[in-house]
Amino acid sequence: MKIFCMSDIHGYFNEFQASLELVLDRLAESDTKLILLGDYIHIGPQCRDVINRIIELQGLYGNDRVIALMGNHEESCIMGFSTLDDDDKKKAGDEKYLKWFKSLPLYHTEGNTIFVHAGIDEEAGDWWDTGTTQEVFTSKYPADLGEIPDIDKKVVAGHIGTASISGNPSFHDIYYDGASHYYIDGSVYDSGVIPVLMVDTDEDKYYRVTSEGDIQIKAYKQR
Repeated sequence: MKIFCMSDIHGYFNEFQASLELVLDRLAESDTKLILLGDYIHIGPQCRDVINRIIELQGLYGNDRVIALMGNHEESCIMGFSTLDDDDKKKAGDEKYLKWFKSLPLYHTEGNTIFVHAGIDEEAGDWWDTGTTQEVFTSKYPADLGEIPDIDKKVVAGHIGTASISGNPSFHDIYYDGASHYYIDGSVYDSGVIPVLMVDTDEDKYYRVTSEGDIQIKAYKQR
């Protein structure tokens, strides 16, 4: 199985489309999935267009092959703390988007990888799935690094920009800690890019998808 992942689109529809172009032809193959890790809304100007595109892809390929997870900004909308944007003329039609937000799962597992917006309770061990609160799934901070004790899985997450995690303000690529964590929020509002991660579950390998091909990801400190 080859799983393509993106996160933290934040209403940047054109950038989302550019990243989708890297994977759509391959998504036509049966042994593939697309997992989106949340935060489809918030900053960018085309939040509804982003959601509509995801729903369209789910209609084409099925919810089991285009999997959208909940992020903290979708959760905030559900709780009434925020809206999709400040366009009052469009808010009357937002109930359908709120309904879709409420249907989003908090995490997905495939092979030995946990896909989630922010993270899991790593101290819960094998009980991480029931021991992690919704707030941790969607809003965990700071990012965990290193080996995960008592959990034989890796975590792929977004939520925190890789520039922040790496300590390098110009780094907006996929961050791998060399152990158990891959972070893929490239801060699209700064970088103009939404990184695409590909997980090959058969080989247990992780790649950055580019227009020139797939590049196996090495630990950040080795670059």
